Amino acid sequence: MGNVDGSPVRRPSGRPVPPYDEHPAAERPHSAHGPSPRTGPPARAQRDLRILWWVNAVDGLGSQASGLVLPLLLLELGHSPGTAGSLASAAALSGVVLGPLVSVPADRGRRRLLMTGSAALAALCTGVLALTCLGRPALWVVMGLALAERLCAVAYEAASRGALVHLAATDELPRAAAGLQVGDQISLVVGPMLGGALFQLSRPLPFLADAVSYAVAALGVRSLRTPIDSPACAQDTPAGCDTRRREPWSARLDAVSAGVVTVARSPVLRLVLVWTSTAGGTLTLLFYTALFRLGPDGRGTAAGGVLAAAGAAGLLGALVAAPAVRRLGATRLLTLAAWLLPVPCGSLVWTDGAVGWGVAFAGLSLLVPLITVVLSSVAVACTPVTLQSRTAGVLGSVSALAAAGAPALAALMVTVWTLRAPVVLCTVLFAALAVYTQVRAPGVLRAGAASAAGTGDGHG
Repeated sequence: MGNVDGSPVRRPSGRPVPPYDEHPAAERPHSAHGPSPRTGPPARAQRDLRILWWVNAVDGLGSQASGLVLPLLLLELGHSPGTAGSLASAAALSGVVLGPLVSVPADRGRRRLLMTGSAALAALCTGVLALTCLGRPALWVVMGLALAERLCAVAYEAASRGALVHLAATDELPRAAAGLQVGDQISLVVGPMLGGALFQLSRPLPFLADAVSYAVAALGVRSLRTPIDSPACAQDTPAGCDTRRREPWSARLDAVSAGVVTVARSPVLRLVLVWTSTAGGTLTLLFYTALFRLGPDGRGTAAGGVLAAAGAAGLLGALVAAPAVRRLGATRLLTLAAWLLPVPCGSLVWTDGAVGWGVAFAGLSLLVPLITVVLSSVAVACTPVTLQSRTAGVLGSVSALAAAGAPALAALMVTVWTLRAPVVLCTVLFAALAVYTQVRAPGVLRAGAASAAGTGDGHG
């Protein structure tokens, strides 16, 4: 299944799709805080947008391929499943801490440098890991290189979160989000299969493929002609553009916390935060419940079949997301999808076999990209240009923390009660989200659109 988060995304061609329903295109500003930062001509912007779509797809493909086989490599080397789990937990926690820190320089004119540098370092780490796999590497070597790669990936993702607003006007954001979702879903479907096939041929190949994908990402970002860095003078510091003045620690702390303050003050971003944390944790809980239910069946294909069905449905959802926003509007689409989510989830209460779980997960995965496109669009549209990475970092970190305890909670619930207990909890949580969305979303998104229009008019 896809992820419900607040990070920005991209889209295919077609007429502009508004992230808000309430303002006609002629009255809608280019951004929530003045004219769109996109400075290049339309042809250049569309070219750069397509490059970012391909970069996102290729990078995701390599990450999915190597991510699948890393636990298999550790098991093949004689290590326990707990070792692989510890590595995954360490990587997740490091992302929660590192992401907000990296987002500060990314928002202050170093986005391109951070994206290209972190992708190049990640390519180096995975390339060295591929070479070590020619022999029998020690555990500390594998874990050190894998953790270094994940830290570079976190830095890349944190920096990239603010790039979209420089390449697309506000009314194009849903179309952009759908484009990125397509790449994400393709990588989710194809990546694990590619990684498994390459691992069967030779242990180093999946990591070599990941190294190549990171190198392609670095070259792709470097080839962008449209500026993706915020102006240096737009820094939210007393020193401004005066690089001779050393920034005090209080100002640095304020810069790091600016994303938290922005989310706390924005009703729209608080709506996104509730969705990203609650839905993200619920989907993770449901995913691990499926693994606990289908894993003991043996055969090895049950869980894989469920994930394949979910990936295919997610790809379909990503393809129809932009037309759905165009036809229904963001508010109605978000509300409708929110009310539909409890249906496939609740059906799992009466389902035992892999077919039933596959159908239910396909239903969930069909709806999730629709929600992601809406949330991504409104999050970018309502965030100041110079705070894009920091705000998205806050949303991503809270979502990661909410999902961190889901595996342990799923194991506890199926051990103390039954496999149906997590399903019932997930259904209740989705129903609560639907009620919250029905009550809050129309007014919040309407007010956000009005505020964006007023700010845009104020900037001429």
